[in-house]
Amino acid sequence: MSVSSLREYLDLLDTTGWLRSFDQPVSWDLEASAATMLANIRDGPIPVFESIAGLETESKLVGDPYRGPQTRPWDHFARALGLPSGLSGRTYYDRVIDRLNAPQAPRPVASQDAPCKETVRTGNEVDLLSFPWPYIHEGDGGRYSNHHTIVAPDPDTEWGTWSSHRMMIHDDSQASLLLLAGEQVPNRYYYDYEPRGEPMPVAVVIGAEPTVECTADMWIPTGRSEAAFAGGLKSEPVDLVQCETNDLYVPATAELVLEGHVRPDDRLDEGPFGDYFGYMNGPRRSMPVFEVDAITHRHEPRIPFCVEGSGVGYGQNSTSTLRLVAAGPDATVGLRAAGFDVAMAVPWRFTSRTVWVIATDRPYPGYLHELANFIFTTWGMLHIDFFVFVDAAVDPLDPRAVLTAIALEADPDADFHQFGVERMPKVPLNIYQTPDEKGNADVGTSKAKTAKAYIDATTDGDAAEMAATTETRKRAQERLVEAGLNAARFDRLDEREGQSQ
Repeated sequence: MSVSSLREYLDLLDTTGWLRSFDQPVSWDLEASAATMLANIRDGPIPVFESIAGLETESKLVGDPYRGPQTRPWDHFARALGLPSGLSGRTYYDRVIDRLNAPQAPRPVASQDAPCKETVRTGNEVDLLSFPWPYIHEGDGGRYSNHHTIVAPDPDTEWGTWSSHRMMIHDDSQASLLLLAGEQVPNRYYYDYEPRGEPMPVAVVIGAEPTVECTADMWIPTGRSEAAFAGGLKSEPVDLVQCETNDLYVPATAELVLEGHVRPDDRLDEGPFGDYFGYMNGPRRSMPVFEVDAITHRHEPRIPFCVEGSGVGYGQNSTSTLRLVAAGPDATVGLRAAGFDVAMAVPWRFTSRTVWVIATDRPYPGYLHELANFIFTTWGMLHIDFFVFVDAAVDPLDPRAVLTAIALEADPDADFHQFGVERMPKVPLNIYQTPDEKGNADVGTSKAKTAKAYIDATTDGDAAEMAATTETRKRAQERLVEAGLNAARFDRLDEREGQSQ
């Protein structure tokens, strides 16, 4: 059975030895993030900071709660979904894809039945600074919430749309949101609400249940409800409750909900920030203002945060893990729905937003170019720089297997393909972009465009034979799990698993 709250998920980690509570006071000013970064690098337990130095608060900070084990990033999330432990990565993807293909509509609940309404603050009681928002990296422009789900209006769905955009705290009632044009919620604001001079209602949901947290990071088609796909992942409906000050619905078991609106034609500074690329991203720019109208929360709310950038070379924090365990299966579903025979679409765990590996057969000449072009012009338009295509029988979760395919199968002259110079749009976060290219503060996107590329590391082998090999290995792994053995111990990727358990 799937867990239904962040607290249930943390309890699950505790029972498996993957949670560590710190009772001594820890500062929100770099100290909590430093301890979390070390835990990430060393593959240690998830840290929960029970006491915050210098601040009288009942809140607790949780560092990178969704970071999975380095050799098996999907393990924690599989348990959160009620799946058996010890699944191979490919079998885990198959199970998640089955659930994504069976979405379940959410279930509205009354306010008195919603844990996130245990405390309600409105008017003069609103005080953002009463919560221990962390200062994550030395050099950041301010204190941040960067591990949350944003709920915004969507005229095509009953339950609104969910997404994830970092938020820098400014004072007791204001924050700036990183809204980069080209993404769904920012487009709604820049091209719908702001031209009409209307504030856009928004709720920032902090500490939502696992399936909500990962669904906000998926590429759900316009007009479809993220809430329904979260229910599919759980195999039961997600409980939603209406906000106090607007018509939006938010996950009922959330730890903390900030209700408010994004003011039209108003900006506050945002950044710089130590971003997922592994360096301090700037310049400081103006971003839309989020004005908080109400705060609702559970008793002793747990506030999760992600130490972005610490994963470079390790690829392990909440962001990289959620993309691997949720966005990957989601992308696989989407590509199959578009008519492409894709076995698995997997973000490269060390650079999970910029490089993806796709295992697929090549049924005809030009197929890979069509597939890459489809992705670059749809959900991969802004973030992804290039793809590595490998045979369907190659495990894209295995870095060694992928690098072997590149080394042995990819001809540098014939198999490295570029989609032309300055053809594709790009978010202004890459280190190779100049400050001028990162410009255009009005809508927070790049003025310049970038090239996109892909590597063809597939072979000319018999597709049917390779598919049969893949199916045989999959059945063998399933038999091992049924026999009570950890099938992943027999994968090259997971030879070191016993060292981290």
